[in-house]
Amino acid sequence: QGQLVESGGGLVQAGASQRLSCAASGRTFSNYAMAWFRQAPGKEREFVAAISTNGMNIYYADSVKGRFTISRDNAKNTLYLQMNSLKPGDTAVYYCAAYGGTVWRPTLSSSYNSWGQGTQVTVSS
Repeated sequence: QGQLVESGGGLVQAGASQRLSCAASGRTFSNYAMAWFRQAPGKEREFVAAISTNGMNIYYADSVKGRFTISRDNAKNTLYLQMNSLKPGDTAVYYCAAYGGTVWRPTLSSSYNSWGQGTQVTVSS
């Protein structure tokens, strides 16, 4: 199934921007729809954004729409999440995930069978 490695997390102030990356290896990256999820302390993992194999179909959670942008570079085997106007409520561990299955339901974590180890994003007020 390959490996997914996130990077780019850290501590930022509210209103700042940050870009997360997810490097994929051991798979044909362009064959997989991808997504970002996040999990805050004491909360369930939640959907953030998803992108189809060619980038033509993109989905966002309402909470990040207009502030976050998901993108991918299939030549570099890398998924990105550009996060602007960050809020303290965005504080969480962010995970990238690769789709695996027969029917892709972009917002459901059960659609994804390969996950990275996560990167911490902390937004201070």
